[in-house]
Amino acid sequence: MRRRAGLAGAALLAGTVTGLAAAPAQAQEYRYWSFWQGKGSSWTYASEGPGSLRPADGAVVGFRFTVSADSAAAGKPRTAAGFGAICAHTPAEKGRKRIGVVVDFGTAADAPGGERPPASRTTCARVAADASAGEALAAVARPLRYDASALLCAVAGYPKAGCADPVGDAKEAPSASPSPGAAADGGDGGGPSAGLFGGIAVLVVLGAAAGWQLRRRRG
Repeated sequence: MRRRAGLAGAALLAGTVTGLAAAPAQAQEYRYWSFWQGKGSSWTYASEGPGSLRPADGAVVGFRFTVSADSAAAGKPRTAAGFGAICAHTPAEKGRKRIGVVVDFGTAADAPGGERPPASRTTCARVAADASAGEALAAVARPLRYDASALLCAVAGYPKAGCADPVGDAKEAPSASPSPGAAADGGDGGGPSAGLFGGIAVLVVLGAAAGWQLRRRRG
């Protein structure tokens, strides 16, 4: 009887894991600052947060205020990521590095109610040799505002309030979506993610299954 109950429990756990993996998530759109790295003249969504990424001299980083549910749909900076053009008039200096910084405040449609996005900025930040992308941003676009989780909320004071706020109604989307947002520290950029909660649930289920197996062997 105990063996049957154990098998039933294992089957239930397996079914729960399968269900979590297969079920579509409700992908909520958010209004947030996305973080990008320049690759030639184009942009690639950053795999690290601006606080942990330490670009080399000659790199270009971009920040775009956007509305999306994940990085695949995030708006890229609308200025080309060309270091030569951005830092042409900033000479090299011993012991320091030059980072091209593009700040795109997004469109009027993406702006919070009652606010208007400022004009985009393209600046060459000359910072310490070990400076992070976040420090390069702070050098040219203060004031910055972060939340308690080190998520970047405002650049040059925009927007005045809020941080990765939900926008509109949730809609069906695949659950395996990269997380949007620009976190000050490491990770995939931080920010809200509909797939995050499903991943935590799977870990809980797998932990319960492992615990049941251990108790069964001891018994």
